[in-house]
Amino acid sequence: MTEATRIRLALVEDNPDVVRQVLQIVSDEFEIVGTFDGGEGVEAALARCEPDVIVLDITLPGQSGIAVASHLMKSGWPARIVMLTVHRDADYVRSSLAAGASGYVVKMRLSRDLERALKAAMAGERFVSPLPELNVE
Repeated sequence: MTEATRIRLALVEDNPDVVRQVLQIVSDEFEIVGTFDGGEGVEAALARCEPDVIVLDITLPGQSGIAVASHLMKSGWPARIVMLTVHRDADYVRSSLAAGASGYVVKMRLSRDLERALKAAMAGERFVSPLPELNVE
């Protein structure tokens, strides 16, 4: 896969261990164009790296990932958003999807679900980690 055809991914996550895990599990289909550890001021940083998809933690210092996602979508951002979180709660799923996220991945399922969620988001589809407590249908 050439640089031109790789999907540009930005990661907004404040836990260094999770950042390392994401960097290890995403395939060569993805080019990591930036990693950021907080919600405050992240929009300007994202604008500079021009990602196709953003992996966004919900619980961030400065501003919640849901607030960041909502503002990005209202501003007309073309990037897809996949939320990455510890929250196993359908209310968070609903809030994330309402804010414009295409995916919702629970960190305990990171290695199984993240790449599936990223590919679904890029295909214009929705993905939620398949846990009974996250069913929002």
